[in-house]
Amino acid sequence: MTTPVPPSSPAFGLMFLGQFERGIDKKGRITLPASYRETLQQEEAVITRGLDRCLFLFPRDQFEALREKIRQKGISDPRARKFRRHFFSGAVNVKPDSMGRINIPSYLRDYAGLTGDVIVAGNDTYVEIWDAQRWKEEQHSLYEEDGISAETWEELGI
Repeated sequence: MTTPVPPSSPAFGLMFLGQFERGIDKKGRITLPASYRETLQQEEAVITRGLDRCLFLFPRDQFEALREKIRQKGISDPRARKFRRHFFSGAVNVKPDSMGRINIPSYLRDYAGLTGDVIVAGNDTYVEIWDAQRWKEEQHSLYEEDGISAETWEELGI
């Protein structure tokens, strides 16, 4: 009998899947899902302001790959400068402790409105961290307003 290969193993490549409800403690820490910890405990990760008022949590190599793409945009472009400010000024290195918790700085908690329950959502090569209520609103938007459908997939070339 063969042992199944975990989805986060090198045979499959990096993959964060699923959504998990977590609480944020008084010190601003959340506990990462067990399925994410192995990947994120091996090296430092980076957490920063994401889009749509959530936070992005990247394994270091994924952050570096995105960093290179951003660096290729000229600083003379005002939109590129604004994006760099948004993305890099909020970034901080994190490493889960022995219990799988990461500390989220107060300025990032404020940006994402994290005060109580949060959603930790896998997004393939990175993780999004949302205020639970804002996540519900985002999910409603996906399925009610924006209409994720076969047409959407076709427009995206999927």
